[in-house]
Amino acid sequence: MAVTVNKSGGITNRDLIPKVVTNASVQGGTLKAFAGASAVANGDSIGSTYIMGSVPSNARVHAVLLYCTAITSGAANIGVYRTTADGGAAVSASLFASAASIASAITVGSEVTHQSGTFPVANIEMPLWQALGLSADPCLMYDIVLTLSAATTAAGTVALKVVYAS
Repeated sequence: MAVTVNKSGGITNRDLIPKVVTNASVQGGTLKAFAGASAVANGDSIGSTYIMGSVPSNARVHAVLLYCTAITSGAANIGVYRTTADGGAAVSASLFASAASIASAITVGSEVTHQSGTFPVANIEMPLWQALGLSADPCLMYDIVLTLSAATTAAGTVALKVVYAS
C-alpha cells in the first residue's frame, strides 16, 4: 500500500507554475438556483413533461433535488431540453435521473444529480454543454424537465430544486 496525494482539477490548476485560472463555476464561484413545482394529475401518462426551470449551457450543475407529494405510482426521468421558445426538443431526457420514483412523498429532497449514470460523478467539474457531449458551448439556455417514465395514479405535486454556478 502507498500513501498518495491526489488533487482536484481546481487545486491542480492552482499549484501549476505558472498558475492556471480555474473557471469560477468549479472553484470559488457564486451559486445560483431555481425551484419549480408543477401539479400532477391522476392518470398523467408516460411521456408527460413538467418544465421546471432553465439554466445556461455554461452552468456547472451542483445539485438536482427531487421533491413530491405521495402520487401512489409514477416515475420520472429528469433531463435537459431545448427551451420552449427554441422548440422544446429533448437534448438528454434523462441526464440526471432515470425512472426516479415519485410514488411516495419526498419531503426532504432526493439528490438525483448523478442517479441515471448518464452524468457520472467523474464529470462533476464539467459545464452542462460538455456533460451533454457537445464540442463547444452553444451559449444558450436549456430547460430542466421532469418526464414521466411511468404513469401516475393519483394527483399531487412534483418539484425540483437545481443549484448551479455559471
